[in-house]
Amino acid sequence: MKQKLLVLLLMGALVFLSAWATPKKSVDELAKLPKISKDPNSLIVMTRNIYVGGNVDRVIEASDPNDIPFLAAMTFQEMLSTNFWVRAEALVDEIARSQPHLIGLQEISLIRYQSPSDAVYGGMIPAEIVIFDYLDILMLALANRSLSYYVVESVKNADVEVPMLVSPPPNLAFDDIRLTDFDVLLARHDVVTTNVVTKNYLAVLSLPGTPIVIPRGYVSADAKVGHKTYRVVNTHLEPFLIPGFPNFKLEQALELIADLQDVMLPTIILGDFNTASGELVYDVFASYGYIDAWTRNQIQPEIPGYTSGHDSDLRNDVVDLDRRIDLILVRSNVGVNGIHNIGPVFSWVVGDELEDRIPILFDGIQSLIWPSDHAGIVALLRIPVSGYNK
Repeated sequence: MKQKLLVLLLMGALVFLSAWATPKKSVDELAKLPKISKDPNSLIVMTRNIYVGGNVDRVIEASDPNDIPFLAAMTFQEMLSTNFWVRAEALVDEIARSQPHLIGLQEISLIRYQSPSDAVYGGMIPAEIVIFDYLDILMLALANRSLSYYVVESVKNADVEVPMLVSPPPNLAFDDIRLTDFDVLLARHDVVTTNVVTKNYLAVLSLPGTPIVIPRGYVSADAKVGHKTYRVVNTHLEPFLIPGFPNFKLEQALELIADLQDVMLPTIILGDFNTASGELVYDVFASYGYIDAWTRNQIQPEIPGYTSGHDSDLRNDVVDLDRRIDLILVRSNVGVNGIHNIGPVFSWVVGDELEDRIPILFDGIQSLIWPSDHAGIVALLRIPVSGYNK
């Protein structure tokens, strides 16, 4: 079993090209989307949680540390079964259709391993052999499709290494698996970015009874599109709320709001906020003048635009999204009587329809999987020009 798993570790990046075919939306459906505007007052943005590919929460939430090697092995196998080389092609499809000026990506993963494990015996040598670098894979897929984007910057968040079972008794053996998580801001080649900032929030989740620490953070930059400049931010707020512990998500949100309070440019925050309409953190952003772009949507405004969440193995054959926690928040700094005016919004969801799934072959079994466990949001914004930004 260990030999088989090590082969998977080393060969996991292989794409089953013969099984993969890019799904295409119908001409009628594409016609419903707003025409990509070349007006220099228009800006197209996307937020996309691309997902590591396995349910890491089962490891994080383990009640018994002795279970972690087995749970890590389960999660790793699930991650291999949702091969990111294949999923990246579907994500690039989404980008190609809308060609956003700026893209906020969450859960960009760097996955490394070490064999044999030293962590299982209390060792602290970091795993360094790269299995998957999601950013490299995605940037290569974009380049192969002649889509010219560059990395504005990334912020490093959690960096967790645990032992992983690779062979059961009587030949008991362990390797180490390491996951490093990043949030990344991408810009199209014709966008000029300056004043780049990366930061980890002061509010950091430390899981009780474990050495696991989960920082979160953001990337921000001034982005000039056409003749207008915006402040664009990408973030991923903490999902866990542990009884008896601070509300880390709320503290992170307040810190971000404070960091941006003196920005005079129109400000756009992209991200997985882990909060939805009517919830505390969502309402806090609203109280500081941030408008949920979806609520100003000119395309079928009655649609809730849910983005969370597909099954962890991405193989659900029913669309069961029930919350919109992936948001595009806009503060225009232009308005009357303190009411911000962000102008008309044309927004749509990606990765939420059955035809968005992609065929994949794993362990001799063909299935259809979603590009991510989240759907994404794209918005075409036309924020009014102010006196300081013409």
